[in-house]
Amino acid sequence: MYIKKILWIVSLVGLVVMGGFSYYVYSNVFYSNTSFNNEEAHIYIPTGSRFSDVLEEMRPLLDNAISFEAVANRKGYPSNVKPGHYMIKKGMNNNDIVNTIRTKNIPVFVKFNNQERLENLAGHISRQIEADSLILLNAMTNPQFLKDAGLNRSTAMSIYIPNTYELYWNTTAEAFRDRMLKEYTTFWTTARREKAKNLRLSKEQVISLAAVVQKETAKPDERSRVAGVYVNRIKKGMRLQADPTVIYAKKLKDKDFDQVIKRVLYKDLEIDSPYNTYIHTGVPPGPIAMPDISSIDGVLNYEEHNYIYFVANVTNFGYHKFAKTLSQHNRNKQEYVRWVNANGMRR
Repeated sequence: MYIKKILWIVSLVGLVVMGGFSYYVYSNVFYSNTSFNNEEAHIYIPTGSRFSDVLEEMRPLLDNAISFEAVANRKGYPSNVKPGHYMIKKGMNNNDIVNTIRTKNIPVFVKFNNQERLENLAGHISRQIEADSLILLNAMTNPQFLKDAGLNRSTAMSIYIPNTYELYWNTTAEAFRDRMLKEYTTFWTTARREKAKNLRLSKEQVISLAAVVQKETAKPDERSRVAGVYVNRIKKGMRLQADPTVIYAKKLKDKDFDQVIKRVLYKDLEIDSPYNTYIHTGVPPGPIAMPDISSIDGVLNYEEHNYIYFVANVTNFGYHKFAKTLSQHNRNKQEYVRWVNANGMRR
């Protein structure tokens, strides 16, 4: 009887211990451990992070950091920290959280538009992925990379076509650069390459001309017509005489790409720069900006017409007036100059 009583007590204690252990496991592993009010929270774990770094990053998002640390240790996470971008959902338990930051690196959508220089692009991209701007710029201008890609420092910007790209946040600078080259290669389909060949322009020259078109007009539906003007000038052996190239040359000369130039002055036309198309024949040695696909295709599918000149249309802002003769162009230009002077645009 005494032995049975002891066995009953032992069994009861065992049940209590097991119950306590079960509760401990449930509360630490399977009970909700998030403290934020939104439906989700995002965490970015940099390359080379230690578990202590992750714990500090996670702490504001957790109800109980100690229980999270215990579960993470039990699952071997501290020795297998993975960099990346992760999303923690409201109500997640420690088990789900650890599994998420170990295996579910979420891509980010990287966007960029008409940057004027690689320096600007590098700064813009560094705000969207882990790599910093200097490392990105060094990767973009790496001499061996440029040589292998058939580029130089002037044409290096050609391969970055404005768009939205899906990448991992911890993508390296070299991987980003290589991805852009791959996208550029894919962009140049057989049809596009054939059109460039018919224009007697290389891919990079098409990009350079498209950049001028991009700067000349913000209206996508006008870009093929503007491109047609420049193609006509090239065919006639004329200089492009594009104001945006003069503006770029001035910014390059002044080493100031933040200045706003609304009006090109006659003295600007004399700036000694390979980008000044009032002095030099042909397209600039490299793009003066990153042209949109609509501008690139505007060049490749240029409108066939007899226009040689164009000037801003002051009665239909954003668009231009086109002319086949210099006398007609001068009349259009006088109208534009009067409007500019009336509005006090000195520079």
